[in-house]
Order: sequence, then C-alpha cells, then structure tokens
Amino acid sequence: MLNLTENASTVVKGIADQIPEASGLRITALATEEAQPPSFDVAPAAQAEPGDEVVEADGATVYLDGDAAQELDDKVLDASVDQEGRVEFALAPQG
Repeated sequence: MLNLTENASTVVKGIADQIPEASGLRITALATEEAQPPSFDVAPAAQAEPGDEVVEADGATVYLDGDAAQELDDKVLDASVDQEGRVEFALAPQG
C-alpha cells in the first residue's frame, strides 16, 4: 500500500483544507505506452469513487483509482512546496 511521508500528509491536508468540497486528493493513473514510466493525475476530491483504495496518514486522505493503487503499492509519496507556493509530489520505493 502507498505510504505518505510526514511532508506529504501535511501538504495533502493543507490542500484539502483550502478547498471546501475536498476531503483529500485523488490519484488517477494515466494511460501510457508500455515502455514509458507511469504517469498520474492528482486532483482534490470530495470522496472516494467506486473501486478506489483509500490511504489515510496523519489526518490526510488519498484516494487511488485501481490502476494507481496497483502501480503505487510499493511506493512512498513525498511532497514539497517551493518559494512560490507550487506543490511538487515525488515517488520513491518503500525502504
């Protein structure tokens, strides 16, 4: 199952707090060529959609569609915010 770092949990909670109808973020796997690394869409979400896996960590909620859940099963999600306030997410293998 996807794990979240403390930074990722803080950023996810912060985004959800800023958007009234959002309770967390939803990660959706995007279709890519087989040779390409997977890519994902990340967007605020009010709730899980049917078939979503729900990851909760330190008060943050992330919804993963079925394909994203499979791709990210052995990953750790990290996040940072730059000086302009832009959020960047990064994935790493679990330790």
